[in-house]
Amino acid sequence: MLTKFETKSHRVKGLAFHPTRPWILASLHNGVIQLWDYRMCTLLDRYDEHDGPVRGIEFHSNQPLFVSGGDDYKIKVWNYKQKRCLFSLLGHLDYIRTTFFHKEYPWIISCSDDQTIRIWNWQSRTCVSVLTGHNHYVMCAQFHPTEDLVASASLDQTIRIWDISGLRKKTVSPGAQGLEERLKNPNTTDLFGVADAVVKHVLEGHDRGVNWVAFHPTMPLLVSASDDRQVKLWRMNDSKAWEVDTCRGHFNNVSSAIFHPHQELILSNSEDRTIKVWDMTRRSAINSFRRETDRFWALAAHPTLSVFAAGHDSGMLVFKLERERPAYAVHLNTLFYAKDRFVRAYEYGTSKDVPVMATRRNGTNQYRSGPHVLSYNAAENAILLCSNTTNPDTAYYELFAVPKTTDPTNPEVVEGKRSSGVAAVWVARNRFAVLDKSHQLVIKNLRNEVTKKIDCPSCDTIFFASTGHLLLKDAEGVTLYDVQQRRALKTVRITKAKYVVWSPDMSHVALLGRNALVVCNRKLQTVCTVNENVRVKSAAWDEGGVLVYTTSNHIKYALPNGDHGIIRTLDLPIYITMVKGGNVYCLDRDAKTRVLTVDPTEYKFKLALINRKYEEVLYMVRNAKLVGQSIIAYVQQKGYPEVALRFVKDERTRFGLALECGNIEVALESARTLDDKLCWDKLAEAALMQGNHQVVEMAYQRTKNFERLSFLYLITGNMDKLRKMAKIAEIRKDVSSQYHNVLYTGDVTERVKILKGVGQETLAYLTAATHGLDQEAKVLGESLKTHLDKLPEVHPHAKLLQPPPPILYLEANWPLLTVSKGYFDSSIATKTSGMAADLETEVEPEGWGDDAQLNLEEDGTVAESKETGDVIEGEEGGGWEVEEPLELPPDLEVESAAGDNQSGYFIPPTKGPSPTQNWVNNSPLPGDHVMAGSFDTAMRLLNEQVGVVTFAPYKPLFLSAFAQSRVTFSALPLLPPLTSYPQRNWKEATARSGLPVVPVKLSALVQMLQVAYQLTTAGKFQEAVAKFHHILLSITLLAVDSKSEATEAQQLMAICREYILGLSLEITRKDLPKESLDEQKRSAEMAAYFTHCELQPIHLILTLRTALNLFYKLRNFKTAASFARKLLELGPKPDVAAQTRKILQACDKTPTDTYNLLYDEHNPFVTCGASYKPIYRGKPQDKCPLCQASYLPEHKGIVCRVCQVAEVGKDAKGLMIRIEK
Repeated sequence: MLTKFETKSHRVKGLAFHPTRPWILASLHNGVIQLWDYRMCTLLDRYDEHDGPVRGIEFHSNQPLFVSGGDDYKIKVWNYKQKRCLFSLLGHLDYIRTTFFHKEYPWIISCSDDQTIRIWNWQSRTCVSVLTGHNHYVMCAQFHPTEDLVASASLDQTIRIWDISGLRKKTVSPGAQGLEERLKNPNTTDLFGVADAVVKHVLEGHDRGVNWVAFHPTMPLLVSASDDRQVKLWRMNDSKAWEVDTCRGHFNNVSSAIFHPHQELILSNSEDRTIKVWDMTRRSAINSFRRETDRFWALAAHPTLSVFAAGHDSGMLVFKLERERPAYAVHLNTLFYAKDRFVRAYEYGTSKDVPVMATRRNGTNQYRSGPHVLSYNAAENAILLCSNTTNPDTAYYELFAVPKTTDPTNPEVVEGKRSSGVAAVWVARNRFAVLDKSHQLVIKNLRNEVTKKIDCPSCDTIFFASTGHLLLKDAEGVTLYDVQQRRALKTVRITKAKYVVWSPDMSHVALLGRNALVVCNRKLQTVCTVNENVRVKSAAWDEGGVLVYTTSNHIKYALPNGDHGIIRTLDLPIYITMVKGGNVYCLDRDAKTRVLTVDPTEYKFKLALINRKYEEVLYMVRNAKLVGQSIIAYVQQKGYPEVALRFVKDERTRFGLALECGNIEVALESARTLDDKLCWDKLAEAALMQGNHQVVEMAYQRTKNFERLSFLYLITGNMDKLRKMAKIAEIRKDVSSQYHNVLYTGDVTERVKILKGVGQETLAYLTAATHGLDQEAKVLGESLKTHLDKLPEVHPHAKLLQPPPPILYLEANWPLLTVSKGYFDSSIATKTSGMAADLETEVEPEGWGDDAQLNLEEDGTVAESKETGDVIEGEEGGGWEVEEPLELPPDLEVESAAGDNQSGYFIPPTKGPSPTQNWVNNSPLPGDHVMAGSFDTAMRLLNEQVGVVTFAPYKPLFLSAFAQSRVTFSALPLLPPLTSYPQRNWKEATARSGLPVVPVKLSALVQMLQVAYQLTTAGKFQEAVAKFHHILLSITLLAVDSKSEATEAQQLMAICREYILGLSLEITRKDLPKESLDEQKRSAEMAAYFTHCELQPIHLILTLRTALNLFYKLRNFKTAASFARKLLELGPKPDVAAQTRKILQACDKTPTDTYNLLYDEHNPFVTCGASYKPIYRGKPQDKCPLCQASYLPEHKGIVCRVCQVAEVGKDAKGLMIRIEK
């Protein structure tokens, strides 16, 4: 049995599969109904309106409805789209046992402990028939799949078959046949009426109550389950029904029994905690699955798929009886696959599918004995077929020589050479390797004779690698093994690897696990890892080196750099055999060849972008229909916003991308279209960074930002436009702005006039007098004397507020760095080639003109120009008499506009990735990601590698490492400081291959270890534990260069683990009360456990002395003597040795233990990190993936008490602190 999904809940009393979606309903004994997605393993919804247990549950075949019946006597009809109960049907007087929909009619059938069966019309919400006849609880009632029949089972030990054709004729509109009969006999009258339902057969044979009855989907058969521990098979026809056979084997009440939808099998489950599979033809049990503690109550089968569900005391499980993946192998353009008892060949180009040979059916007792693995040898035209590898005792393989010629209509039956073996694969032209049931590697020839035996590392199965090489799979990972040299070359960590897929050129291999895949090169060095939430089913390599793989519900792709995405969605799982262009060739679960059409443009585009094949990228940008936020985000993330700009039609998104890639022209077009103040502000800021003050000027004008516009004219030295701004401010009656502008221009006369106009005559007088305007000062002084006794005095050392004159009036944009064109600029550039040319079309030939040319609104603000753009240009005199501009060719116009002071085409440099981003891209080490500031990826790596789930203790380490990874210094006064990123591989690193300097060295942690030793010796246990814990967490952020350093780091982590465990144990022991005898015994036990921690001799002496004293006080002299001998072996100080010898002499006089303690010094053990109890060798245990501390199985899932960050028992890849060269 293959368990696909399992839940933990209250007792499950009813189950129902959705006919098309991967959903299952579970009705619980506590009144809750759960809706699960068994493919994604998620709870979709829960319904809890029933009061008491819910026993009946069923989906409608085509409506978004399901029905439930419970112990509250209510039948409820629910709509799962609206997530609510539509209505309730009342009528039963006792517990409702089952509820089912009719396949065609709007009927619901229910049965109850009130000894009745009721048929309801769920559209009219009424009861249309009540079936009475049983004289005990009715446990089950079901409609026949196609005929007008009902089967019911009762505790009165009978099964009744009811004919409900009368009910159909009475309540359902006549169909074609009914209408013909009515027309043939129009005068026929039924005087006495027709009974709704009549008993057609009563089946008796069970000795106790019958719990379940079910129709066969296609044959006239029934199966029943009873409290007499028997499963009975019945056959019926129009006139009678009789018992066919009885299946015996259960040891308690049988809860339910159903037919397999596709095979001649019966499934039953029972309160004896088993599910049994019966062969209908042999009437014998061919398989049995048992749970240790849970009784089974419900059983359901999917109407179309070979999926089943069983409900038990603590939840439910969804399972399959057999693996449905077909065995296949691909050679060049041919697919060989096993179907039924044939090996078939499918040619990809011609779609020709013929059987090449037939195999004999084996006589095993399994319900399906198809091969699980097929290997093809093209050199010898031979095939290896391997059976199920889960049970080594029954696993076998067969060697076949494929006939050279074959008749497709009558393929030749080939006798195979069969032997036992877990797995068999080819390793050479005429040799194959077999992993026998003792897990020893054997090399055999084509006569199936052993030629060599090899002692290889322990493994579960083997895969083909290349000629003379194998991949050995164990629980921890996959190892590349050289058969000739008999040595392991490389190991990669992947949990539960299931399949291996090599690329056609054997340069890369994909290792498929249950929920992950690892891509490696031919030397088994990891290229990338992809994790999935659902199961990975199959994979194949595209012609371009992209891995296309399937999960339970998607076809996906994985690129060499680890990027992956979805190609299309699947209704049912498939198994990919080959990918060619836009066609995916695959096999379905029925071993039928299928060809699916997909669009490979997305992953080919990404691959070309990664490989820097810009010609392909440009071609796809121009011709392919690449749309979607994912593509835009991807090219933007990879540093190609100019490519993303090609796809985007939304103006706001185009505007943001144009700013990111520095394309002011496109940003200006988008800003004009959007005409949003925020966009103009951002455009002005970006243009100002590039020195494009013409666009800045336009943006400030569009937003009427007069203050910034004035300052822009000031720094560009445009005094004429500053004077115009002063006049505009005067018209706008903005005195403050007007004063600022005349202050910028240095016009003292105008300043005096403004101050006089606003009533500031004193300031006007001082301004005039200071700047030497004697005539104006005299007039103002006379005016002030009328209301002032004394005129204000002019400061004798006053400084004139005159702005410095501009040295150079800058009309063109500021000079910028000239860079070469990017690859995509020529194809993605806008129609205008230069900014100046674009602006020239916007400029009014008369410039600002006279003051009368200003268009003003009623409130005095400047109006938008209707005929020309808003860029303000220098004033032209009237003497030039330029009436019409010349019409120049576009290329000449662009050239002239493009460069007054520039040569060539200007493209702002694209901002490249930062050094920290390169660190993240180049390194799989968590420490490097922390120093780059990418804490989220660092935490993900720590979770994947060592199972870290609590990151709070890491916070100071993360912040410290991040701060130490960069250097900040001042370059020039009044400028922001510059940041430098020291690199540890600076000698050979390029601009993109750098790695950060490691702030903490392994040698520093070793020195810190000595400090922790000193704290331990001094008895400062709390401080010592904190120090050891700091060292342990720091090890995970290391980056070392050699294997010896990595080994030393692992040894250092083991030391920290032993000390943290031992000292924590001692701290807990000291805090325990010691009044009672039991408390004293527990204290002695914990002291004894402390002596088994691997400590330094000086500390081990102290622990042994403590344990010796406690056991001596308890009068456990035998164990105390053992401690004394261990203590003397360590060579303590003379005074301690003398005291120990005295205690040993006293103990040897009475070599017995007064009390039995939970401590056996002769049986090796490790101490549980949570309960501080021994875990003896051979007992089950779970370990912390980070520190490898051991725990009892009941503590699985908790946070480790030693390292305080990792989850106990979590599957992890293993700590990585060294980058493989």
